[in-house]
This record gives sequence, structure tokens and C-alpha cells, in this order.
Amino acid sequence: MNYNDDCHPDAGKASTDELGGSSVNSMLGLLRAARNIQDQLEVTLDFVGLSSAKYQALDALVNAGGSLPLSELAGKLRCVRSNITQLADRLEADGLVKRVDDQNDRRAILAVVTPLGAARQKAGEAAIAALQDSLAARVAPEDRASFLRVLAVLQ
Repeated sequence: MNYNDDCHPDAGKASTDELGGSSVNSMLGLLRAARNIQDQLEVTLDFVGLSSAKYQALDALVNAGGSLPLSELAGKLRCVRSNITQLADRLEADGLVKRVDDQNDRRAILAVVTPLGAARQKAGEAAIAALQDSLAARVAPEDRASFLRVLAVLQ
């Protein structure tokens, strides 16, 4: 028996959402949908030679004007410095970014998107837009606005 079974009066009882289903089942369904969409995204980006992590890094760099200090890139991607170093290694090995010394801060290293990296980011953006359109087509137009409101609240 876990702590919640001992201390929570409704432990073991699933609450019911407005649709009459278990809120636990709703949560699990949401997680399954998110995993499914993540899998589709990975396949979509793989066609343009990117992973979601590489796309997000390139997108952050492009949207920042083409370069960012690695520490700032780590913050934008919400990852630790060691992970951003490994990601930058992979991006650099693929010719998508290059690292250069920051002229304004001798301690910092900038990740600079290359022309190939900018082209891949643009291809990834188009591929994501096509996937998004495909997914949106499966949802009735009147339900899309509600979905986006719920999504905004959950983020």
C-alpha cells in the first residue's frame, strides 16, 4: 500500500470528468496522444535529416538571428549545459552549426547556424506545418478553438 492509499480518503477511486470518463483515463489518453504525435514528428523530421532536438536548436538559432551563446541556447531549450554541448557536437558534425568565440565575452562560445543548418530548419518548419495541417484536418473546425484553449491552459 502506498502513501496515498493510507492518507487520501478517495485513494483508489478515479474521479469522473465532464464526459463521464475516468479522469485517469483522460490523462492517460492525453499522454498516449502526445506520444503518438511525438512519434509522427520524429518520423516527419527524419525525412529532412533532423531530430526534434536538432530542429528545436536550429529553430532557436534562426529565430535569434543566427547565433546564440551555448548557455543561452541551453536556456531556450530547457536543457543542462552538458546536454547542449553534446547536441552542439552533433549539429557541428552534421555541418548545421559552427562554434565560434564570442567577441563580446571571451568566456562564451557562440553556436552559429550555417547555410545548410538554415536550409534544414526551413525544411523542418515546412514539414512540421504539413504534419500540423494533417493532424488539424482530423479535428472538426469547431473543436480546434476549444482544443487550443485547453492546450494553452495545460502548458
